[in-house]
Amino acid sequence: MTKKKEKHSGLPLSIIALVFVILVIGGIWFYNSSRPRTATTASNSSSSPTGSPSQRDPANAPLGAPIGINMIGSPDAAVTVEEFADFQCGACASVHPMMKELQSAYAGNRNFRFIFRHFPLTGHDKAFDAAVATEAAGLQGKYWQMQDQLFRNQGAWAAAPNYRDLWVEYAENIGMDVQKFKSDIAGMQTKQPVELDLARARALGVSSTPTVFINGQSVPYPQMTTDAMRRLIDQELQRAASSAGTNNTAPGNAASGANSSNTAN
Repeated sequence: MTKKKEKHSGLPLSIIALVFVILVIGGIWFYNSSRPRTATTASNSSSSPTGSPSQRDPANAPLGAPIGINMIGSPDAAVTVEEFADFQCGACASVHPMMKELQSAYAGNRNFRFIFRHFPLTGHDKAFDAAVATEAAGLQGKYWQMQDQLFRNQGAWAAAPNYRDLWVEYAENIGMDVQKFKSDIAGMQTKQPVELDLARARALGVSSTPTVFINGQSVPYPQMTTDAMRRLIDQELQRAASSAGTNNTAPGNAASGANSSNTAN
């Protein structure tokens, strides 16, 4: 008997092809959705000084640690250079000599002041302790000297498991009371200024080090050279002088000056 050939429908093959396509598309979607996305903002654990912080009004930010040992210059200066730095950051160590040059260049100028702020990055395991060490040194009047020691010898202590012992040597080198230094490092008095500076930095949008503001305006990292920063500072000094001159020639001020002169006579 001749068997009739059964006619097979093409439907099962179509279903198989459709399921295959769905699996391929689903696999591509799952792969793309599971890939880590590139962050669009700098992380606090990054020390790359490639960008400027988002501009926020400094007047609305926390004040940071009280102005005192962390300032060089006049409290009433018209121009303020404010640096946020991390002692374990290589770029900060590179910029440090330029910051010292600025301090020397404007020494004695009543319209200039320099303020140092702590911003130890979370990716640097010794940075917070280093900031505390400078605060402890500041209690003995050696704040800036300890900064110099930490930046100058950064490569040594940053790689050493006994880094605190090296800091004690630095304290001895600059004539500190070592026992008091050790005791102060362990106290809250030296940690609080660091925390206050961190709060100010975050409020200002600081995310990398070094970050420098001149009268509240951030300085791009490529411009953190002595010459470039001096030009920016001089512009602010000229603006302040021009503003002061305008105020002094106002009718009210002229009359006040005349009255003062009469009183003096």
